[in-house]
Amino acid sequence: MTPFTAALLAAAEGEGGLANFDTTLFWATLVMFALFAFVLGKFAWGPLLGIIEEREKSVRTAVDEAHQANAEAQKLLEQHREMVREAGRERAELIEKAAAEAEQVKSDLVAKARDEGEKLVQRAREQIEREKSAAIQELRGQVADLAVEAASRIVTSSLTPESQRKLVDDFIRDLPKA
Repeated sequence: MTPFTAALLAAAEGEGGLANFDTTLFWATLVMFALFAFVLGKFAWGPLLGIIEEREKSVRTAVDEAHQANAEAQKLLEQHREMVREAGRERAELIEKAAAEAEQVKSDLVAKARDEGEKLVQRAREQIEREKSAAIQELRGQVADLAVEAASRIVTSSLTPESQRKLVDDFIRDLPKA
């Protein structure tokens, strides 16, 4: 029988009031507690503390890794935001450049169209001038022919100077107006 069970049996046989104090039970409890504390300290406390320390270390490591991962994530997020800002700036620059190029192309096309229009107008004027010169030459030739014909009529007819004058005036009046 163990001392603990013996103490329990002794306490159960006695009166068992709250004011009763059994020294055997007291010493048995004290010895059992010391024995339990020794065994616990020798075999369980060291490994238990080791497990707790290992767990604490792993928790610290996990927390440190989480902080490091968070810092890296923040850094990557900032890099991403910077890349987005840079892409926005590049996009704005490209849009401005494209608008400037479009404006340049537009002004070049307008200038080219003006030049082409002016050249076309100039060619038309030159052609009109040529045709006018040709028409004047032709008209002069016809006038000369008509003048010769009129003179031959005047010479061949024996008209009075007033009738000759009237004939020339009628002839000039019948000429086409330019």
